[in-house]
Amino acid sequence: MTRSMIDCLVIAGLAVLLSFSTDVRAQRAEPRLALVIGNADYRSGALTTPANDAGLIAETLRAEGFEVSGAANLDQDSLRRAFRDFLGRAAQAGPDAIAFVYLSGRGLQYEGENYFAPVEAVIARDSDIPIEALRISDFTRALAALPLRARIVVIDAARANSFAKSGQPLAGGLALVEPEPGSLYAFNAGPGTIAPDEPGPYGAYAAALAEMLREGGAPIDEVFSRIRLRVNEVTRGAFVPWDVSNIQPPVVLLAGNPKAPPSVEGQNYAAFQSRPIQQFPVEEAYAAAIERDTIAGYQEFLAAYPDDRMARRVRALLAARREALSWRRAVEANAPNAYWSYMRRYPRGPHFWDARRRLAILSAPFEPPPRFDVYDFGGLPPPPPVEYEIIDRPVIMFDLGDYPPPPPPPVYFLPPRPVEFIELAPPPPPQGPGFLPIPIPIPLPFAQPGAPQGVVIQQNFGQQGPIGPGGGGPGAGDRELTSQAVQPRRRPRNRALRRQGQRRL
Repeated sequence: MTRSMIDCLVIAGLAVLLSFSTDVRAQRAEPRLALVIGNADYRSGALTTPANDAGLIAETLRAEGFEVSGAANLDQDSLRRAFRDFLGRAAQAGPDAIAFVYLSGRGLQYEGENYFAPVEAVIARDSDIPIEALRISDFTRALAALPLRARIVVIDAARANSFAKSGQPLAGGLALVEPEPGSLYAFNAGPGTIAPDEPGPYGAYAAALAEMLREGGAPIDEVFSRIRLRVNEVTRGAFVPWDVSNIQPPVVLLAGNPKAPPSVEGQNYAAFQSRPIQQFPVEEAYAAAIERDTIAGYQEFLAAYPDDRMARRVRALLAARREALSWRRAVEANAPNAYWSYMRRYPRGPHFWDARRRLAILSAPFEPPPRFDVYDFGGLPPPPPVEYEIIDRPVIMFDLGDYPPPPPPPVYFLPPRPVEFIELAPPPPPQGPGFLPIPIPIPLPFAQPGAPQGVVIQQNFGQQGPIGPGGGGPGAGDRELTSQAVQPRRRPRNRALRRQGQRRL
């Protein structure tokens, strides 16, 4: 080989490395800011995992270059300050910024809106919800109005609760929402369904979110599809997360391995996303239906495998989604005929009383006239009779023994969990009331030397004392919590926790 040829190869190699380095810098050049809140110490009954979950997500986002504002156990005034402070930061971040919001705690839906409960909320009856809890759309609409590259809003709050024991019944879980341009919304459980309480130290959804956010090269909507598969796997189908995205072009939060060849799994994953469900073997067809999480996908599965043991579970998922979408479209129409049509379609449905509340707001009678224009719900067909058995229940849960556990997903859809996430160690105790418990960092795969590092700034947003059981409430303490920058700590050496053969999609 001549000297000139060697020189050419060296120059070409340097150009490739420089190009990749430039791509990484360009990808991480956008401002990244996050708001992470974990409410656990509720007066109505403490939750085990939300504060730990929020600490885990805060640390994961910090490792990916986010400036994270984190707090635990916020009362209503402090929660409003946190939202207002984050909107101010986002307004100054510029059009290239990515905003990430994670709220963990207790959520409710009421009259077609989702609410997040502060820890001191006292919700004795349905009409207390708008007074005691914060309407999430007031925050997300303001965030959507800002010129940002992307907004990712994760609500880990679809849980059973003891609120509103009197008054008219409430629908369970969270209400389906439509994303604004540039936004993605994700729930820990599908609209209208709830996740069971978990023993900890972390919830399955937060653990899957932390795991999948570390997957290099994956667009953010694909990340949440994998989260759904992982949660369905590790909880044996106890709940199925949901997400909806309107972000174009796709956002990738973490670059992939620059030296790795295109993986077979990744190529298969892209191909199988468009493959008809009936062409999969039955157990793989179930994974495909869960990954797609659409009415059409669930209908395809039932048409192909109506007698399979997973058909009952898929039919329940379809029933919950059809009802949630029917209600969403009635709320969007916001007309008496839409609410009358919903009440006729679902006479014992979860939103029957919400429809009556909305009719009262419109000063319309609860009973429809003999003739009215029946609303067609945007062409969504009515449910078959078998779905009423599911929808007419007080709450929709999948961990009650009514459904057989699902099969594990095939590896081309989802590789095995990394060893670090099989048994996540509990975090150290928080440094005081209002602080998140931040776990020991797990190094990111394929981290680039000199890549931007984020920071976790812990704030109590004006809350001065603990709120939950045994706490003194606002003003009970005189300790002011100052901002705390949490930098990575050295992970203990432990061969058992080394990353072993992680597959890449």
